[in-house]
Amino acid sequence: MPEVVFTVDQSKSMREQAVPGHNRWHPDIPPAVTVKPGSTFRVECKEWTDGQIGNNDSANDVRDVNLDVAHMLSGPIAVEGAEPGDLLVVDIVDLGPVPQTEGPNCGEGWGYSGIFAKVNGGGFLTDYFPDAYKAVWDFRGQECTSRHVPGVKYTGITHPGLFGTAPSPDLLARWNAREQALIDTDPDRVPALGLPPLLDGVLGGTAGGDLLDRIGREGARTVPPRENGGNHDIKNFTRGSRVFYPVYVDGGLLSGGDLHFSQGDGEINFCGAIEMGGFIDFHVDLIKGGMETYGVTTNPFFIPGRVEPRYSEFLTFIGVSVDHRDDTNYYMDATLAYRNACLNAIRYLEKWGFTGEQAYLILGTSPIEGRIGGVVDIPNACCSVFLPTEIFDTDIRPGGNGPQRKDRGQVAVTS
Repeated sequence: MPEVVFTVDQSKSMREQAVPGHNRWHPDIPPAVTVKPGSTFRVECKEWTDGQIGNNDSANDVRDVNLDVAHMLSGPIAVEGAEPGDLLVVDIVDLGPVPQTEGPNCGEGWGYSGIFAKVNGGGFLTDYFPDAYKAVWDFRGQECTSRHVPGVKYTGITHPGLFGTAPSPDLLARWNAREQALIDTDPDRVPALGLPPLLDGVLGGTAGGDLLDRIGREGARTVPPRENGGNHDIKNFTRGSRVFYPVYVDGGLLSGGDLHFSQGDGEINFCGAIEMGGFIDFHVDLIKGGMETYGVTTNPFFIPGRVEPRYSEFLTFIGVSVDHRDDTNYYMDATLAYRNACLNAIRYLEKWGFTGEQAYLILGTSPIEGRIGGVVDIPNACCSVFLPTEIFDTDIRPGGNGPQRKDRGQVAVTS
């Protein structure tokens, strides 16, 4: 096993760790450890809400979750010799849930997915599913099942939802300015248009006093992806992947967490992946001056690993950029088109006895493929959702006697 450079006791809050992590992006968060280029090491990670979600049959914890503390990130990890303008080369050697058969903490044999309430962030389909729901998933090797979504079993494509490097002071200031300008266009919107810096709940590693206050006042929230990487939620960031991160500060300061057992393209529930605590093994190296050499002005890029579930048969649902609720056409809106493709898949699965919430969670957690079919044929963008049919315990393809409806219960709901 590689050397563990960031240790997490899963029974304790991230704040109670011997070396705590952090939950904001800021260049002055002190590094937790320094590693050399060419080294391989292990990082342990808490589940992203810091243990607020339980293995139970109520969605009250999802409804009431405090997002001020999210995400819980392990790090920062400084890489010796890294300088602004370099590329940090990160190989994902291995990752998985907490290496324990079963236990009370997320990742110890189980994980969860949730539909967030609209007032607390919502999700991709929040106007259709405005309330909070939850499903708990049990792990057995590479496969997962849920008592809350009976009738499906699938192979996970484990990956980190969130890893990135620290921003420079200038880049951080640009993030805050442009996101506040967006918020100001509709400051009372629910859900909000963005999440500005927030002192409440801030965690800055080993920082304290005035430095911690400044991290809270200036630090960027970790929910969206940005130029440094961050919360990409790309399911193909799995073992065997090589990611090239831009370096904006000395040491690079790599941090992350938000490990997922399985997820579909888009993580459409917002808490749509199967969340877990666990570990991730990295190998790191540097390309000196790599940002200029390879034309990297914004955002990482990566070579996907070759590890993924091998499903060969799909039902594909299509959507176009029309809001069918009021029959309004939008111009080349790929987001709306993908939303409609997801809604079409949900309506189809409801015919087989799945509730809308169960179907929504299936699309968020199973390895669906989301694709852009066309963004040139005005006025309608066209997107599609490829749903693997082999994950179901019954043949859901059209034909025969039509849909065979079964009573499949319901996901966990709020009181």
